[in-house]
Amino acid sequence: MDAKTYESLDSTGLAELVASGSVDPLELLETAIAITEERNPELNAVVIPMYDEAREAIRAGLPQGPLRGVPFLLKDLHLAYEGVRTTSGCRLFEDFVPDHDSALVTRYKRAGLVIFGKTHSPEFGITTSSESALFGRTANPWNLDHTAGGSSGGAASAVAGGLVPCANASDGGGSIRIPASCCGLVGLKPTRARTPAGPNVGEGWSGMSTSHVVSRSVRDTAVFLDATHGPDLGAPYRAPEPARPFLAEVSEAPGRLRIAVQTLTFNGAPTHPDCASAVEDAAALCRELGHDVQEARLEIDAQTLRRATTAIITGNLRAALEDRALELGRELRQDDVEPTTWAMVQLGATATDYARAIRTIHAAGRSVARFLTGYDVILSPTMATPPLELGRLSLSGQDVPAFIAALNQTVGYTQLFNCSGHPAISLPLYWNEAGLPIGLQFAARFGDEATLLRLSAQLETARPWFERRPAR
Repeated sequence: MDAKTYESLDSTGLAELVASGSVDPLELLETAIAITEERNPELNAVVIPMYDEAREAIRAGLPQGPLRGVPFLLKDLHLAYEGVRTTSGCRLFEDFVPDHDSALVTRYKRAGLVIFGKTHSPEFGITTSSESALFGRTANPWNLDHTAGGSSGGAASAVAGGLVPCANASDGGGSIRIPASCCGLVGLKPTRARTPAGPNVGEGWSGMSTSHVVSRSVRDTAVFLDATHGPDLGAPYRAPEPARPFLAEVSEAPGRLRIAVQTLTFNGAPTHPDCASAVEDAAALCRELGHDVQEARLEIDAQTLRRATTAIITGNLRAALEDRALELGRELRQDDVEPTTWAMVQLGATATDYARAIRTIHAAGRSVARFLTGYDVILSPTMATPPLELGRLSLSGQDVPAFIAALNQTVGYTQLFNCSGHPAISLPLYWNEAGLPIGLQFAARFGDEATLLRLSAQLETARPWFERRPAR
């Protein structure tokens, strides 16, 4: 298969060709590898190639799953693939090789996906640009001087760059939606516990983090959720069961939705004029489609929530790093991690801090739930800034106040829904005059991915984005 044909199809389309016998999985894989070898040097999206493992999986026989034969990439953060390094973008884990698969990886394999590499994530996913001392910088295919986002920036760069139509991603503060926004992609953060976190942990970042994909089509987002959702063995809790397959929602009209437009960040960070213009444009489009769109304000105590998320993230970070150092038979050292990571480790969190933090994020969830009794969806920009220049969000930078200000702009609209557990999706509906994508975020009630998928499919039809690609 030639590159042009390969890029003209989403994962669902490629799977249909394999199922019909029109193309062989090995042919698809070799096409994906050839594109990766050609384009990855300038993108630095794939940091751990798995070409031999992928070829062996095909030779051994792929399961008859819904995505059989489709090339796929894993994010190099926490996810375990037996016999392949999982570094989490950190030098301390550079040689860490798991002896088992994560539950999500098992489900990807059962779906018939051909996993041929792992994508770049910053150190432990704690910044919103995929830059690390271990693997360098991942570039945005729309402008190589700008970030592809984080922490799933490698995944988003690979999809926007045409290496794969869909890639694994995870989201603890916006890390699916932010890269989707930066790279002009679809990025759904599912409801808390919708996808499995096991077997090594019951939840990520105390329930703030969850996994899914970045994609180029709404139907791919739904197909992958159908293939992976549901609790794994021993999961501490589960998301509400869907009424029917998620793919079925894509072909359903959403009806007339009550949409609240949020134009101020939840953490007090300023919103760039381009992002304000993007949300105005999206609100107008939703009105044209017949929805009831109103300006509204969901009030959140930004300072208290910031303290809570900091306690949860730094507590989990310190535990993971100290556990690894213990495995290596020594103490954790400053030079094991990047400077900003070390500063976060030093913050740590007391047991009391952590207990208060859990109460705070649960209270935030109740606030969002109460607000959504009056609305079906909350519309906002995904980020409060267009994609920033590389270096601004690096964990090895020296200007900490500037780093924090930039970080707050990237998570100002996203992080609340990690705290609350509600599903939220970023859609590529707007590009600024500089040609950079600016995503629009839609959040819905707990467990209600169905409404998001219906609305997203309607918007995708009204303003198609699939053919809009970065120049090469």
